[in-house]
Amino acid sequence: MTEGASTRLLLVDDEASLREPLAEYLARQGFVVRQAEDAAKARSALLEETPDLVLLDIMMPGEDGLSLCRHLSESKNLPVIMLTAKGESMDRIVGLEIGADDYVAKPFEPRELVARIRSVLRRASKASSPTDEDALYEFDGWKLDPLKRKLTDPEGTIVPVSSAEFRLLVAFLNHPRQVLDRDRLLDMVQGREAHLFDRAVDNQVSRLRRKMEHDSRDPKLIQTVWGGGYRLAADVRRRPADKD
Repeated sequence: MTEGASTRLLLVDDEASLREPLAEYLARQGFVVRQAEDAAKARSALLEETPDLVLLDIMMPGEDGLSLCRHLSESKNLPVIMLTAKGESMDRIVGLEIGADDYVAKPFEPRELVARIRSVLRRASKASSPTDEDALYEFDGWKLDPLKRKLTDPEGTIVPVSSAEFRLLVAFLNHPRQVLDRDRLLDMVQGREAHLFDRAVDNQVSRLRRKMEHDSRDPKLIQTVWGGGYRLAADVRRRPADKD
């Protein structure tokens, strides 16, 4: 993904006094910025155009930012940076758990936000661009098409995964049968200060298990290694994707 004029941002914040000057600043940095003052207008904007990244305020009238973040993560696979007020640590934790890529606490330096945007875009681009772009992951009867972000179970049923769940699964698939501790997983899938919220990894693993294990309380595929982290207990092979 290239940055600059080709990078489209959707800025969702009900405070015009913050939103409008921030949009102007980001435009001067070369981004194309669309503004929305609430979740309803953001949903309308998303129907018209898909941005490369969403900047999302948590506290808004009507539908809050966490609800919209969940929608973006589960149905759009869009990178999200949350804009949170100082002291909203629980909202940050929940946001990271449901799929947000990063957060910035208000008040913030616009230059720091730009750095976070570029970092998240680089991670998103890396996650969606495997070394062999036509290669499927196959493991224990499951298939993952990384380009389409399509996960298929052994019966051929498509299993929806959020953006965060996709990144976590790819991390496991690129390191099969290896023990990955929380710090390493967070570096792979979220990075930066997300290490403050170890619980985000635990909850994302739990979500994947509920979708992929016969019994999520007795997991056979994504195993817990006590004192060590998690391990994908399956061999993984790559093969060319089916042409359709």
